Amino acid sequence: MAGQFSSSVEFGLNLSKRIHHIKGSAPAPLPEMTRTSSEEFLPTAPMCYAVIPDPQVVDNPDIRSYQPYVYGLCDPPALIPLQLHGIDMEVECCLDTAFVTVIGRWRVHCVSGSGLCDCQVAIPIGEQGSLLGVEVDDSGKSYHTELISLKDEKDKQRMAKAKDGYFLKSQIYIVKIPQFKGGSIFSVKMKWSQKILFHDGEFGLTVPFCFPSYVNPVGKKNSKKEKIFLKLNSGTANEVLCKATSHPLKGLMSQAGKLSLSYEAEVPAWSSTDFSFSYTVSSSDIFGGVLLQSPFLRDFDEREIFCLYLYPGNCQDRKVFKRDVVFVVDISASMKGIPLENAKNALLASLSQLNLQDTFNIIAFNGESYLFSPSMVSATNEAILKASTWVDTTFIANGGTNIMHPLTQAMNLLRKSSDAVPLIFLVTDGAVEDEREICEFVKSYVTSLYCNRYFLQMLAQIGRGHYDAVFDLDTIDIRMQRLFSTASSVIVADITIKSLEGLDSQELFPSHIPDLSFGSPLIISGRYYGTFPELVKVTGTFADTTSFVVDLKVKREKDMKLTNVFSKRHIDLVTAHAWLLESEELEEKVSKMSIQNNIPSEYTCLEMILVKKDDGKKAPDNFLLQKAYSQLSFKGLEHDIPKLFLGGLSHGFGDTKATAENIPPATKEEKHGLLEKAASTCCSKHWLVLS
Repeated sequence: MAGQFSSSVEFGLNLSKRIHHIKGSAPAPLPEMTRTSSEEFLPTAPMCYAVIPDPQVVDNPDIRSYQPYVYGLCDPPALIPLQLHGIDMEVECCLDTAFVTVIGRWRVHCVSGSGLCDCQVAIPIGEQGSLLGVEVDDSGKSYHTELISLKDEKDKQRMAKAKDGYFLKSQIYIVKIPQFKGGSIFSVKMKWSQKILFHDGEFGLTVPFCFPSYVNPVGKKNSKKEKIFLKLNSGTANEVLCKATSHPLKGLMSQAGKLSLSYEAEVPAWSSTDFSFSYTVSSSDIFGGVLLQSPFLRDFDEREIFCLYLYPGNCQDRKVFKRDVVFVVDISASMKGIPLENAKNALLASLSQLNLQDTFNIIAFNGESYLFSPSMVSATNEAILKASTWVDTTFIANGGTNIMHPLTQAMNLLRKSSDAVPLIFLVTDGAVEDEREICEFVKSYVTSLYCNRYFLQMLAQIGRGHYDAVFDLDTIDIRMQRLFSTASSVIVADITIKSLEGLDSQELFPSHIPDLSFGSPLIISGRYYGTFPELVKVTGTFADTTSFVVDLKVKREKDMKLTNVFSKRHIDLVTAHAWLLESEELEEKVSKMSIQNNIPSEYTCLEMILVKKDDGKKAPDNFLLQKAYSQLSFKGLEHDIPKLFLGGLSHGFGDTKATAENIPPATKEEKHGLLEKAASTCCSKHWLVLS
């Protein structure tokens, strides 16, 4: 799918050479089409493309060129990147989540003035992101997206047939908008959320903002203005220090825990680098706090909201726990090639991070299990070298997938762990029939991508561990190493939260409190009835066995909407419970949370709704106002409101049949069109869980 998209863009760029330009205003030469990668022309910033099935319509809309007739049609259609005439970006950072809004203005510069074409909007969402909405504003019409519930089979069938919205690759979402006139200029407003990463005491954010040279408009009269506004709220009273930024931001406001910066410039060419920003929250030791907020008026959950956070601070000299690690790696036939090679490289890199005090073991599994050693092994140089040789000879992809047996073996190996943090590092691309039984087994033990991400997320939650999902084969290595580093740098374990016993109907996300590590802040959120205490006592154990105790101050938060910050993680966690318990009630709750907060889920899908403008009047900008506007304009004629069914933005619950048949990633072919083919790639995702 991604390779086909890239080829269509390459063909579109060649086709755009037909466009005649005024002398002295010719565009910069197009890049040489010496392909170095099958995905070279994938979007690295928000982009718009003209969809060209008939090359005859390709022309300058202002100056007819009388070009020779072109025979034949483009199948699949060519994609010509449209010229960008303005770009504004606003980034709001709240705790560990960033909300990005990008508004771009594009011109259909490649279609004759009398012609029409569909356009595709490409939205490359950042790390662990989620699309929050799209608005398109043309001179005569506007569109906006809405989430709807998948309540019956009819809705599910519509989603299966939808072709106007799909994931191109990983976090690149494509939306098709119909019928733009040649020469017209339209704006697209895109909103998404993404994760703010934490490493070595620094928070870091990277937003896709690297535009190719061929989107620069032609002509000296076309000024190019870039605008970036950054607003940061750490939720703390500690000083926020900017460490590095990709664009020359100027300070607007700086106060305790908050920062505002901006950048505005007329540029010779659009940004050729992603927007990146890193910062620290100043502290020499572990610190935290508790934020409270009342639900907004339309919230179906009337309980109060709270957030508890603990930051590790800049105390890198603090001792970390010893590690007893068992790597459980899938070597079934579907892992053949790049997936297994990348998993192997990440495993060997993780072994090199172990200390002499640590122990480890490796279990390779398909239909059977293969142990590196019958017992845990000290992480000496000799043992790691021996393990590397064993991995090279044992990691040969073949056979089926049986997760229960190797997981049981791993837990038995760790039974004797006492003064160390026991870690099971599970790497698999498969979904199996007995996933719920595995969760129940792990739950009982703790208390005494055909792949299902919610199965692995539930395992991590039960084991108070960490979870990550890899969507691209070429990122397996770095994501595995990052996950291993986070989970193996624990400085406070066995964390408990005191003082909350008097609250009614309290609900924690996650329900099992993870440990605090150097690699990630600890953030717990939830809902409650009752009177919240003024101080919250948090206790735990340091690696040197001394007690950790801290009293966290409680304050009312007014400047950030906590429901926005925590909606995605709440939806994911409740979805995992809904899957485990097969609960229709929880599924309905997820659907309500999803629609209320504009966060996609497994039980909702996306529609694009057309709002026609009357007498040139501008349609309302706000989503809710647009919805009201459409209801008033078409009252009683709802069936006449033009809608595009874009399909889902979820990744599904895995494919046990594909796992049983050992279908390798990205090879399952479908014959039902673009969206079905894109949907089939969900089984090529590789899921990681650490507990």
